[in-house]
Amino acid sequence: MTSASPVEPLPYEAAAVEEALGPGWSELLRSAYRWMILGRTLDAHLETLQREGRVDFLGAAPGHEAVNVAAGLASAREDWVFPGLREQLVALVRGHPLPTYVHHLFADAKDPAVGRNVPGHPTAREVHYVSMSSVIGTQLTQAVGLAYAQKLRAEAAATLVFFGDGATSSNDFHAGLNFAGVFHLPVVFCCVNNQWAISVPVSRQTAAASLASKGAAYGLPGRQVDGTDFVASFRALATALKQARSGEGPVLLEFVLYRMTPRSEIEDVGRYQPADWMTRAARLDPVNRLLSWLQSHGQLTEGERSQWEADAEREVRAAIELAEGTPPPPAESATEDVYASRPYAPPGSGG
Repeated sequence: MTSASPVEPLPYEAAAVEEALGPGWSELLRSAYRWMILGRTLDAHLETLQREGRVDFLGAAPGHEAVNVAAGLASAREDWVFPGLREQLVALVRGHPLPTYVHHLFADAKDPAVGRNVPGHPTAREVHYVSMSSVIGTQLTQAVGLAYAQKLRAEAAATLVFFGDGATSSNDFHAGLNFAGVFHLPVVFCCVNNQWAISVPVSRQTAAASLASKGAAYGLPGRQVDGTDFVASFRALATALKQARSGEGPVLLEFVLYRMTPRSEIEDVGRYQPADWMTRAARLDPVNRLLSWLQSHGQLTEGERSQWEADAEREVRAAIELAEGTPPPPAESATEDVYASRPYAPPGSGG
């Protein structure tokens, strides 16, 4: 998991981290790093499987791990999550079983969606994780609808909604933030700014000083956060969620980070990204930044790191082997959960 490129260290002394995260900060960081290892290992295997044609669509998330793990650890069981495209790790951290997620990618008989959803767009109702959508921005208006229901029911819960920098140019961004602001809803808007909307840089989308600053137009506080820094990401999310649950209204967080892989498997990023882009990304790799901090502050031994990497490799391989050995959904399941009662079928039609 280590990188040959120099890593920019996290800018904290241990006392500052303890003050930011509170009691149990060491175990929180160790748990976060272990989840990050699992996410990075999973992505590495799935990218290979996709290239080999063994799984279909994949929204790989290298570079997004700090934000995703922070969201999973900072959110409460009662909260709901509306993902964008690269938040699979949030569901896993919240308790969605890894084998179940891999079953979904293979669209087999144990896939919760029984093969009916787009691969790479998991749904995990048991952890309040709504299916991803490939339509840019639509999850924002869906999320505020659920947050409105939470407010009407006086629930002590919040809604997290993730979207990319490109979605800030969508109609749903305006509608979602405006509705949340007007009705003072318990929703945390998480703009994951990996600086490229497919091949369009942020500078070609907006002249605003930051995407976080756009919240002001809707009466929302906005904050820009270093999305490669787990400590900063966790603290920002924990604070925003606490505010949302306590009735203080919505918040817009902009997490600035690097997309360390192409947006999808069919792109040549060399046609639009600067030649040194991946070098910059490696320097701010969230996994290696946290690893470096833990080791330099005596919170993680080399033996533990090696063991955790081996554990992640074993878990991912086992989940893939299980899914590949599972048959596809039976044909008759195509009409299950579709009709309240089975429609009429003419005699002899086989229906």
